[in-house]
Amino acid sequence: MEATIVTILALLFLSFVALGVYATVKVAKAAKRGVDRTLDQARRTVEDTTLRAKSFGQAGVAAELAKLRLSLRGSMRATQDALQAGAVEDASLRESLDLFARLSAHGRELDEDLKRLEREPDKAYVAGQLPALTERTERITGSADALRQAARDRARRFAEDDLETLSAQIDVETGALRHWTTTDGRDGREAAAGAEAAQPAWYESTPAPQTQPRAGETPQAITAPDPRATPYPWEKTARPESAG
Repeated sequence: MEATIVTILALLFLSFVALGVYATVKVAKAAKRGVDRTLDQARRTVEDTTLRAKSFGQAGVAAELAKLRLSLRGSMRATQDALQAGAVEDASLRESLDLFARLSAHGRELDEDLKRLEREPDKAYVAGQLPALTERTERITGSADALRQAARDRARRFAEDDLETLSAQIDVETGALRHWTTTDGRDGREAAAGAEAAQPAWYESTPAPQTQPRAGETPQAITAPDPRATPYPWEKTARPESAG
């Protein structure tokens, strides 16, 4: 019996230790991912700042290469953000993300080529490559811009359709909330007057028959009905009291 209890306690202890190790590893991985993202963002910020300085502070092929890299990086980053944000609510953008992933491979390859040419000492060779590099950049950024704009147009169209449907539902609801306009006030009086005017002629001219008392009977006085005998619709019916 004591051995069983010791075994159970040992298993519980090992389970807690394993759970603690697992939680520690998960926290460490999450922290590492956070640090990596921060470093990547800082590195991109530094690279973008350097490219802007080159595009404005230098002349010639160096400035042209910097402009091409800025255009490529800005277009690809904006498209990636738009597609990832839209795919959260629109599953059809998953295919667009797959296409963008393939386009990103070409974009990274082009960015590496431009980066290598920045270190190329033969400026005449770099100048000869600029037309082809410019065309290549425009093709990639043009495709990225088309994907981004299509995703935004789709999201805007969905928002307009939802707003139109919502407005129609609100119109129906406001009409239902104002139902008294057909029964109260002037509308109600006009409806009553119209109903009275629509009565047939015989209804107005035919006198109501009067009941004559039979011989030997004393006419009874007309008494008003007891209001307690006709409860209002919202009143509960009293339960009969049990005898005894």
